[in-house]
Amino acid sequence: MTLAERCAGIQLLLLDVDGVLTDGGIVYADDGRELKQFHVRDGSALAFWQLAGKRAAILTGRTSRVVEVRAKELGIAPVIQGAADKLDAFRDLLSQTGLQARAVCFVGDDLPDLPVLQVCGLAVAVADACPEAMAVAQYVTKAEGGRGAVREVVELILRSQGHWTKITERYRNEKL
Repeated sequence: MTLAERCAGIQLLLLDVDGVLTDGGIVYADDGRELKQFHVRDGSALAFWQLAGKRAAILTGRTSRVVEVRAKELGIAPVIQGAADKLDAFRDLLSQTGLQARAVCFVGDDLPDLPVLQVCGLAVAVADACPEAMAVAQYVTKAEGGRGAVREVVELILRSQGHWTKITERYRNEKL
């Protein structure tokens, strides 16, 4: 399948967190709280994604309160954290949503993401992903994880599906 053909059927954007929505850095405060930095344009892109009637979900091997906060802020659900086996979690997600794997774009960056990258409809690796993730991806972003990679993927899919122009026109036509 071509990239455009893969993009055409995508209904769900499934995202890893560390190394995809963030740059992969984990900062601990003195009190033990975990801190993460998210890119604002990735957040905007997820809002545009939802404007197009699409769904987004998170699938991560770690568990972090800040991920719940960010997901709630962006209206992302479900949020699957602490997934030791991402493929099993992916299969459960498909069962819950009624979607087929070909309707899911998964964005990953590391070895634990490989099983899902190999079975989803559109496998995306971020620019600074491990070589193994890049090797199985149908698309490798120009942007690194946590640096606008999710925005790039959203634009790619929405442009391919014909939604991007409608979204940009909405903002161009707003009046003060």
